Amino acid sequence: MAQPQQQMMEMPDLSNAIVAQDEMGRPFIIVKDQSNKKRQHGLEAKKSHILAARSVASIIKTSLGPRGLDKILISPDGEITITNDGATILSQMELDNQIAKLLVQLSKSQDDEIGDGTTGVVVIASALLDQALELIDKGIHPIKIANGFDEAAKLAVSHLESVTEDITAIEFEKDSKLLNDYLFKAAKTSLGSKIVSKVHDKFAQMAVDSILSVMDKERKDVDFDLIKLQTRVGGSLEDSSLIKGVLLDKEFSHPQMPSKVLPREGQKSVKLAILTCPFEPPKPKTKHKLDISSVEEYKKLQTYEQDKFKEMIQYVKDSGADVVICQWGFDDEANHLLLQNELPAVRWVGGQELEHIAISTNGRIVPRFQDLSPDKLGECSSIYELEFGTTKDRMLVIEQPEESKTVTCFIRGSNKMIIDEAQRALHDSLCVVRNLIKDSRIVYGGGAAEVTMSLAVSEEADKQRGIHQYAFKAFANALDTVPMTLAENSGLDPIETLSTLKSKQLKENIPVFGVDCLGKGSNDMKELFVVDPFISKKQQIMLATQLCRMILKIDNVIISGKDEY
Repeated sequence: MAQPQQQMMEMPDLSNAIVAQDEMGRPFIIVKDQSNKKRQHGLEAKKSHILAARSVASIIKTSLGPRGLDKILISPDGEITITNDGATILSQMELDNQIAKLLVQLSKSQDDEIGDGTTGVVVIASALLDQALELIDKGIHPIKIANGFDEAAKLAVSHLESVTEDITAIEFEKDSKLLNDYLFKAAKTSLGSKIVSKVHDKFAQMAVDSILSVMDKERKDVDFDLIKLQTRVGGSLEDSSLIKGVLLDKEFSHPQMPSKVLPREGQKSVKLAILTCPFEPPKPKTKHKLDISSVEEYKKLQTYEQDKFKEMIQYVKDSGADVVICQWGFDDEANHLLLQNELPAVRWVGGQELEHIAISTNGRIVPRFQDLSPDKLGECSSIYELEFGTTKDRMLVIEQPEESKTVTCFIRGSNKMIIDEAQRALHDSLCVVRNLIKDSRIVYGGGAAEVTMSLAVSEEADKQRGIHQYAFKAFANALDTVPMTLAENSGLDPIETLSTLKSKQLKENIPVFGVDCLGKGSNDMKELFVVDPFISKKQQIMLATQLCRMILKIDNVIISGKDEY
């Protein structure tokens, strides 16, 4: 009788095996199971990357343009953010895919460098990858496509540069009103797609005024540390205002101190003493113990403390200060003495705020009472308390209308989410104005710049030989995605809108025709005054092309899973 054939067991992979011993000293082998390792390669890997990028872009696409929609993002701890700012949406989304994370970094780098155009850059990058996928399916090598895209991007940017308009032709000093008007319109374009678009005139004016107040005219640069964005829930967006000076979330230390301090008679300004030393009797820095054994000794200590307080206040009065700003707190005795000597005081002011006050008032931060002197005092035109509604909340304004070196944008709104979004919107428009001060060339928005570049690239495509021709055409098609998305979000027919724009730009040969998103009845972006800084558009094209090249070069993805025993 034939014996049943023994089934051979498959031998496990012993390359990673470990020899161990049990408690009796008997050896046994532990074999790692590596079945969790995943690998994608070749075309399959590229397709999965491009699909990941496409899915991220499809979420963000609908928030492009003035008719773009907002997204609600709920964090793991239940915090809600409502926004249509591309960088904010992507940074708060939890993404597993590594390629999707690259798109997040792409929009973050656009946000860090330029501050605006974070949605557009992701839309362009995704469109380039979509076009590349079609070419890969035709059998064209990915590096050839990437090289073609690089050439096309250079051509697109140089063509766009040739059709920019420079607003520094308008001299700063000669015609400042015209320049302000340009900056105002650019800031307004940036705010058009945000939640504050109902009051964008006010916010755009705030952005322009604050940048022009603190900008360095010689270097043509702006230090954003000098512009503080302060928020307070309550009121409406219309109540937001620009304060030339510093706004403190503090009040005077004693309720009987005056709520408004004006210059004394014969003086032009209010004098401020900015102190980082506490109103307290001196103590040894090391651990110490004080033994008091009699009433006389206690009285002596009390008298010493009182004398010290009086001495400190005398130093402040001798310097000629009207108001004391102190980094530390002080007890009731010091507070009472300050009130008696008619010295309004503010306590517990943070280090950063102290620096702001010192910059704004031209004062010096003084670490010791003995160092106080009239030349170290800050000067401002007035200090007053702002009161809000029925909550008895107060804030202090240190105002410096003439030649203020720092400004505060005070944003009000009905709830925290609106205020946060308004703050992000104002930051974007501040960045746009700053970019125009730095590089004053502008291009026209509403997709006009993209259509111009697309036409130039597709015209060049016909002159190319070989494979590059395909890459150039694909690049031109990718650029068309921006005007098409704008048209789609505005409820227009995307293909019809795009073909109308292209024919208009070709016939009249001027790069000002864009998508009429708000239904104003004109496609002329110069007439509607929809402008973007040139450096923002240039950065978008460059960053998107570089990211596309990087993704196309990846052909192997090895995901090492956790080893299981």
